[in-house]
Amino acid sequence: MIQQAHDAYNAQDYQKAFELYTPLAENGNADAQSSLGYMYQQGQGCDRNDAKALECYEKAVKQKQPYALFNLGILYANGVAGVSHDQFKAHELYLDAATREVPPAMYETALMLERGLGCLQNYSEAAFWYEEAAKRGHMESFNNLGVLHKEGHGVPLDYQRSLICFSRAAEGELAEGQYNLGLMYDQGLGVEEDHDKALDLCRKAAYNGHEKAKTIIRSLQEDGKIVF
Repeated sequence: MIQQAHDAYNAQDYQKAFELYTPLAENGNADAQSSLGYMYQQGQGCDRNDAKALECYEKAVKQKQPYALFNLGILYANGVAGVSHDQFKAHELYLDAATREVPPAMYETALMLERGLGCLQNYSEAAFWYEEAAKRGHMESFNNLGVLHKEGHGVPLDYQRSLICFSRAAEGELAEGQYNLGLMYDQGLGVEEDHDKALDLCRKAAYNGHEKAKTIIRSLQEDGKIVF
């Protein structure tokens, strides 16, 4: 029945999914508890109910359900849905989910390690988790790993490696990746200088919402250097 519930949810038949998840969750199915918690949190197939969402997540977390660990971590990181703002607890939950191969949890774990939020700052550990998430196709992790290699934080300074990471993020239409790759071409880091390529990437980043890229493009337009 759990697969039927997942299929209904993926088909956006939230009412049916909610009806299928509920008895499974009540009978202790951790995957159903996690999914039901998310539906309560988003108000999908039911009225939004943060207390119910928290209750479902906490039940699933007792069974170490990976995405329940991640979602509960988000609540603690933001201090919402009836839990206190607790970066240490958030990091603990993210790390637990990361070890269970949840890519966005790997990314959040790395981000907290990079910034020293809820844990001791550790660039090399951050790089490890960014790389693990990147291996699983997480675009923001490719970008952030590229930044660490560009700056030599926790990993060897390696412009070629940085270029590869930014390229993957840019291919994934990540605005930050497009902008960072453009900077590499503009400055000739790990690649031959190519200002036309840099400008093209800056345009793409601006189109995808990157604020600094928007400012650069607007400035160039005002100076009459490009027609956009």
